[in-house]
Amino acid sequence: MDDFVRKKLTDWNFCNWIERFEEEGIDRESLECLGDKEIDDLFPKLGPRAKFKKRLKLLKGEQSTTYQETEDFSSHDQPSTSDTSDKGKRKSDLQDECSKWQTSARKRQCTLVPGSYAEDIKLSGMRDIMKCVYKRLDFQDNTKLQAFLKNKISDLETEEREMVGVFGRSGAGKSSLINAVIGEKDLLPNGNISACTTVMIKVEATPNLKYEAEIEFITKEEWKDEMWPLYNIVRDNEDQEEEDGKNDHEINEKRSALYGEECKNISFENLLDNKCFREIPEFLRGKPKFLKSETAKELSAQIVKYTRRDPEDGQYEGVKQWYWPLVKCVTVKVPRNPFLQHVTLVDLPGNGDFDKSRDEMWKGLVRRCSTVWIVTEINRAATEKESWEILESASSFMGNGGECQQIHFICTKSDHFEESDNHSSAAAINALILKRNMQAKKQVRNNFNKNTKIKKHFNEECFKVFTVSSTEFWKEKHLEPHDTEIPELREFLQNLNDCHSETLNYVSRAHGILSLIQGARSTDVAENKRALNSYIQQKISCELEKVKESMEETYSAFEKCLTEGVEKSKTLCEAKLKKFLYPNKSKRYGFYGTLKSTVEKLGTHKQKTGKQINLNMKLSSFLTDSINEEFRKTFPNGGKHGPFNGVISMFSLDTEKLIQQYNDVELQLTFLNTEEEKIKAKLNKIIRERKKDMYKRLMETIEKTMQEGYKSTKE
Repeated sequence: MDDFVRKKLTDWNFCNWIERFEEEGIDRESLECLGDKEIDDLFPKLGPRAKFKKRLKLLKGEQSTTYQETEDFSSHDQPSTSDTSDKGKRKSDLQDECSKWQTSARKRQCTLVPGSYAEDIKLSGMRDIMKCVYKRLDFQDNTKLQAFLKNKISDLETEEREMVGVFGRSGAGKSSLINAVIGEKDLLPNGNISACTTVMIKVEATPNLKYEAEIEFITKEEWKDEMWPLYNIVRDNEDQEEEDGKNDHEINEKRSALYGEECKNISFENLLDNKCFREIPEFLRGKPKFLKSETAKELSAQIVKYTRRDPEDGQYEGVKQWYWPLVKCVTVKVPRNPFLQHVTLVDLPGNGDFDKSRDEMWKGLVRRCSTVWIVTEINRAATEKESWEILESASSFMGNGGECQQIHFICTKSDHFEESDNHSSAAAINALILKRNMQAKKQVRNNFNKNTKIKKHFNEECFKVFTVSSTEFWKEKHLEPHDTEIPELREFLQNLNDCHSETLNYVSRAHGILSLIQGARSTDVAENKRALNSYIQQKISCELEKVKESMEETYSAFEKCLTEGVEKSKTLCEAKLKKFLYPNKSKRYGFYGTLKSTVEKLGTHKQKTGKQINLNMKLSSFLTDSINEEFRKTFPNGGKHGPFNGVISMFSLDTEKLIQQYNDVELQLTFLNTEEEKIKAKLNKIIRERKKDMYKRLMETIEKTMQEGYKSTKE
């Protein structure tokens, strides 16, 4: 069985049949030769058999069309290799061939189906065309137009990726969820809570045929800094001793995991001894480690020691060293996965790590997520605090400080039911599961609507609830696949892929370039060109004036918000500080230690429950709250309008209208239209990145100002 067949079965939602196809040794060629009798043997049930036959018939028709297009390209689209001694002839040849190639590009643009089998071949064919054009330009006169065209062709190769962040407490089922959604049952290690994922894991596609992993380590200096407290213990009171005891336990766990029981008393000077890192010399060299495997299961076994804690059930007794304490991030690459073409899934454990380098990476990844999945078990969805605390703490990074457009609250293990229900009929269990799913969705939505902290950054339209069962998706014992809602999440990922179709963007822009080259041969419309040029210049000035007005209005709005925020802070900040300094009686136990720790750590403190106290953000909330709404309105992460009230998205030269009036320069206007769309997309991306950086710097400035205050207090 080859990757093509595995990819097709995954794409068609026939993952449960992959093992059977492997047993029968069905590769790409034999798949295309399957007849009715063989299909009947593979699919005893009528429903799946009918669906498979339909898919196979469509595939054969698609391949037939694709092969014909490829043959046409080979026969007609290749550049002429005739004599190129005469420059005039060469120029004419190039323009004639561009006319032919432009027709081919238009055909590919119209017939392209994002995510289809034909997409790769069409993209490859279009790239070959543009390589030919680039080479032919080398034989043209060295003009500004030639340099301009070569630059535009070089700029065609761009790739956009969407990032989906997956949050949730240990044991919530994140790894199983990711495996099911991408159709790789054995990819990410999963197991009991004691063996939970401890590092950030990125999952994306690779064009290669093998499964790959790239492991990024922290630095040697960062590792020594993490171990330093164990060798330099200074405590001045019981509260501090209790707090440090918890930290010591965490650090000791890391040391024992890496060095094993034999070296648990290793000296600080020998922490970086070469013999402790024989299997990972890359760590000492400051380089990432790369792993490759033929199957997902093999790669999963290789990466487990880099991603998970040592489980208590003895599942991995042969493993003497666990390297997760040294790992910053693991990138897992899946061969040609249809759900990850332009999407990266990121498993982000907890609220981030308080080690500086990991914390910065965690925040950076959160800011890049266009969608966030909050994962929790269905029987805890309404009552569990940790999931909502994760969402609350990350909402500012995701919202105004990031580019998150959607939050998916995913309730896992929907197939789990009470022991007393085991003897019920299959239909009764199915009804019970579906009823509980509806109740869970209602409760989670109610919780979201009551949460004012999250709703400062996200409205109800951004929030969606799923109830999933990875187990039932694979086994289909009590639920149909669509009732597990895994196919719905797959469809969501596929839509993200389609929005960023590399082929569609490439073909569209290449078509514009070929139109410009072909249009350059027109020499008898100079008067029309002058009139059109004058009109376009006036139109650009008019449109830019609208942009300027919108930006000036935005500046005034922010100035007003900040002024009001400063005044509000002066008035109410003291009351908020008193509430923290003088808690009610039930919270006064150990308060001195909490206060001392908060001041020593410059405004932040992690409680024994794991909840983070950030006094800086509490005191600065009046200022940040004053601009949050205006910030979200000016720089929306989603919607149709875009930044600055949509003035950039609405910028238009009305090229379609101009084509009707100046049809003799249609080709040049076609290029202008593709350039306009490209520039607007690029500008919106630049604004999105700068708004994230601006919000980040605003928060850092506030944090730094507050920390200076703590330092002066300590002095």
